[in-house]
Amino acid sequence: MTKPRPDELAAGGADRDKRRRNLDRRTYWGLLLPGLLGLLVGYVLPLLWILRMAFNKGGPDGLVISAFSGDSLRKPLTDSYYLKVTVTTFRMGLLVAVLCVLASYPIALFLARSTSKWKGLLTALAIAPLLTSSVARSYGWIVILGSNGLVNSSLLGLGVISTPLKLTNNMTGVVIGLVEIFMPYAILVMISGFGQLNPQLEQAAASLGANAVKVFTRITLRLSMPGVLTAFLLVFVLSISTFVTPRLLGGGSVRVLATEIYDQANVLINWPLAAALSVIVFALFGIVISGYQRLIRKVEGIDR
Repeated sequence: MTKPRPDELAAGGADRDKRRRNLDRRTYWGLLLPGLLGLLVGYVLPLLWILRMAFNKGGPDGLVISAFSGDSLRKPLTDSYYLKVTVTTFRMGLLVAVLCVLASYPIALFLARSTSKWKGLLTALAIAPLLTSSVARSYGWIVILGSNGLVNSSLLGLGVISTPLKLTNNMTGVVIGLVEIFMPYAILVMISGFGQLNPQLEQAAASLGANAVKVFTRITLRLSMPGVLTAFLLVFVLSISTFVTPRLLGGGSVRVLATEIYDQANVLINWPLAAALSVIVFALFGIVISGYQRLIRKVEGIDR
């Protein structure tokens, strides 16, 4: 029996490598295609439909006039009312995201650092509000923040105030409700993003003479910034697209893009204008995501 020549062995090895690469490629696409198909059907096609609807015209009695006009898109960008609604939505999203991150950061840091046997239970309690719908929680805040609610009753009983504070049917109540509703999301995101935190770095900084404030600002906060920025982005996106809480706690006096889209689509039956307002929401998403990517690159570049 003759032994195969070296060139034959090399050719056989190349063929096996080629078959293996082809198999890996088929496996890769086989696993990826179902997800891509679901993304196409559930997200891309509806988004393209909304974009196309934004170029139509709204006729009387909810009639959609098929056209390719920029009137529906131009109105939210030139009408002072819709410009005010857009600015209000953006400011609300920023305020809720900042307050939510500030309130959630100590909890997330404690849970990420905790070595207690109760860590799992504490984490479950932190995210337990997710088990209750935002509708029920918003109604709960209406009761708590009302004129005869827990907050005003306590402040009146302590003599801190003489008349009840107006905490509902305005932006104050909406912000309070949204911060509480989105805190579990921020906590989960920050816990998962605190993987770069290394207690040994903090101990080393302390041993070199850094006080607790410098250790926190230069080591802990700096290494946790990717998780903080990701939580901020998530809460902002959820805030500017939420409908239930501004509708309930705002009492109709807080007008944001989500409530305007609902009214235009279901009350006034002006689908082109509702689609145009939806495009503005996506534009806000794009602006914030662009800023987020720049900050993340800057933070990661500093860390490296």
